[in-house]
Amino acid sequence: MLDFGVTLLIVAGLLALIGLLQPLARRLGLPHSVLLAGLGIGVGAVSAFASTTYGLGPLGNIARSIDALTFSSEAILFLFLPVLLFQTGLTIDVRRMVDDIAPILALAVVAVVLTTAAVGFALAAVSGAGLVVCLMLGAIVATTDPVAVVGIFRELGAPRRLSILIEGESLLNDAAAIALFTVLLGLAVTGQEPDWSDGVVLFAGVFAGGAAVGVAGAWAILAMLKPLRELAMAEMTITLAGAYATFIVAEILLDAGVVAVVAAALVIGAVGRTRVTPRTWSGLVDIWNQLGFWASSLIFIFASMLVPRFLANISLADGTLLVVLVAAAFAARAAVLYGLLPGLSAAGLADRVGGAYKLVILWGGLRGAVTLALALAVTENLLLAPEIKQFVGVLATGFVLFTLLVNATTLRPVMRLLRLDRLSPVEQAMRNRAIEMALETVADKVAATAAGHHIAPELGDEVAGAYRGRLAAAADGEPMGPLTEADQLGIGLVVLANRELELYVDHYADQTVSSRMVAVLIAKAGRLRDAAKAGGCDGYLAMARSSLRFRLGFRLSGALHRRLGIERFLARRLADRFETVLITRMALEELVVFTGAKLTALLGPAIAARLGAVLEERLAGGHAALEELRRQYPDYARALEERFLRQAALRMEEAEYRMLLDESMISPEIYQDLQERLGQGWTAVAGRPKLDLGLDTQMLIKQFPMFDALPDKGLRQVVALLRPRFAYPGERIIAVGERGDSMYFISSGAVEVEREGNRFQLRRGDFFGELAMLANRRRTASVTAVAYCQLLVLNSRAFRRFVRGNADLRSRIREVADRRLRETGQAIAADRPARPPSEGSAEAAD
Repeated sequence: MLDFGVTLLIVAGLLALIGLLQPLARRLGLPHSVLLAGLGIGVGAVSAFASTTYGLGPLGNIARSIDALTFSSEAILFLFLPVLLFQTGLTIDVRRMVDDIAPILALAVVAVVLTTAAVGFALAAVSGAGLVVCLMLGAIVATTDPVAVVGIFRELGAPRRLSILIEGESLLNDAAAIALFTVLLGLAVTGQEPDWSDGVVLFAGVFAGGAAVGVAGAWAILAMLKPLRELAMAEMTITLAGAYATFIVAEILLDAGVVAVVAAALVIGAVGRTRVTPRTWSGLVDIWNQLGFWASSLIFIFASMLVPRFLANISLADGTLLVVLVAAAFAARAAVLYGLLPGLSAAGLADRVGGAYKLVILWGGLRGAVTLALALAVTENLLLAPEIKQFVGVLATGFVLFTLLVNATTLRPVMRLLRLDRLSPVEQAMRNRAIEMALETVADKVAATAAGHHIAPELGDEVAGAYRGRLAAAADGEPMGPLTEADQLGIGLVVLANRELELYVDHYADQTVSSRMVAVLIAKAGRLRDAAKAGGCDGYLAMARSSLRFRLGFRLSGALHRRLGIERFLARRLADRFETVLITRMALEELVVFTGAKLTALLGPAIAARLGAVLEERLAGGHAALEELRRQYPDYARALEERFLRQAALRMEEAEYRMLLDESMISPEIYQDLQERLGQGWTAVAGRPKLDLGLDTQMLIKQFPMFDALPDKGLRQVVALLRPRFAYPGERIIAVGERGDSMYFISSGAVEVEREGNRFQLRRGDFFGELAMLANRRRTASVTAVAYCQLLVLNSRAFRRFVRGNADLRSRIREVADRRLRETGQAIAADRPARPPSEGSAEAAD
């Protein structure tokens, strides 16, 4: 029990030192990880000395306990690594990472392989170690540690893209390097000659298998989170258990735990915020950040405590090999940065990475705890020769110390020299305008506060005057003027896109949009932001119009209904469109208000007016899309809007109860009872109304006057022959040159017929496509849906059965077809547009 208590005391002391080192690191201008490494090395050296020296009393006992506390490589990797990797993947901006996925993959995978090869072949040429051992050392030192670098970036206000590149690289190259290390360690242990083709297959299998386990684990975690809404502690518990379970399962099955936990973290980071409430997500991220800080700090200290042991028998020859290692590793990294990345940019696969960014990424490739932990795994392996353990342990440790003592300590001056600690001209102008707005508001509020609290007017004027003086100085210093109108408009559009994303998250928090749809809406807002950055106003509007188009999923759902008669996927897509268009319209209306209230002050009335015009154009497109749906499905639109109002009413009721509790007008027990009653209300409006496509064949047939005279038996025969089809606006129903093997009846909606430059519309009760079917020839016109259409389709074989016992109907169809054909021919001859008949259609569509 005493030993356990001493262990806890040691861990508590280390945690206290970790916390105290942060302000010290800031004061000294050094990365926190450098001080952590120094602390670990110092503790390791003192404990090693004390463990062999007697007569030190209680301090000697504590030192020996610390020496006995050192973790094995397996303990470090299993205990700390899942938390560290999961926290990084969970908190990284996955969308921004995907935007730069090509350079990140180049740094994370290509650079790992190239560094492994460069270090391996270089050391094999100058040392007595075998090629496999040298390659294994190359994989060990290929993994980078972003903690120190990102900390410096945040302190200096470095560009966000630079942080994303470094974080994304480190997250993925840990997975790649450890997967490669696992393969090479197996070869080193067995002593087999390397078979490169088998090695590549094994590496790819480990990577792909680990990623698959990680994705499956992520979706399992998300599924378990679904019933835990608002139970923050339970949600945190599930994510923590899921991270460890995913890591361990993949490690046992494939030796790919690192790959799996990275994949799981990225998936949850991308979609997790739509599976829990925003408040819970914020708390979840905060807790994981704390766990990640503890894990990264402790793993650094415990790994650094091994440094004295690794360097106990270092020689001059080892120093020469270290120089070769450093040169090969940085040369490989430079080859990727200055050789591969420009090629990716030239091929249009990645945005250009500037020279200053490349230099910082090159110099910021620090190594840390993971490298030391992998080196420890080699030194602990009983199947490897002692000289191999010494070779790997000394060189890996020396390389980590070099990057910490040289690169980490000089990275800050390098960034300042490259001016990466400064805002861009656009950001400077925006900052100055924000300062002006804040100072003006504060000055007015200070004066009002002084008057409201009966403070001496001259004192209020003095404090407010100080702010007005700063305001005048800010206005005279760097005004908003240098920004062009295009710059200001682009800034405004990016702000609007970011605000739109926040509004969708707010709607999800208010339970007015489903988790699946909020993910779609958030992605749309992200694409709008990227389009505004890349193409300005034109790019923003083009992306907004694109978001209203019918995408592949909708077309596939339509094909399933058309070919197999499966309605549920099409109904779901239509319901999704209803929900997204409705919520988007609401968000746009809020953005109009936001533009007038906030962006007018920030960017000026002229730019705000242009932004308002852009929003109005989007509103008009959304309104048209919503009205199309409303006309076709008015009852569903009403049900959806009623659900939204009921949800809004429940939110208002909940806010009222909360206010009563805060003002002590009701007790917590009463409040809890009221919350339970509200829960019943939320359950009643939780599910989205079911959309009925209205494609019942018998009901559709009744829309046609020509079928009125049919007896019941005849109607049943018609129902057996016709099949329903749904068409969405813009869908091509008939194309020129197709075989005419069917005709169409329009039960609702409208289509546009185009033949030889002539266009006209057909509506409910009309039919088309009959003449090509009757004549068994190819279509000579095209037909496109211009609204949501409910059609009935009759193929040629069914038609013959249909008219065999209905001579009147056959005569009617031929009569209309012949008349329409004559009118179309006359219109073409006179070079004027054809007019459709008042009833039916003819072979204009053929």
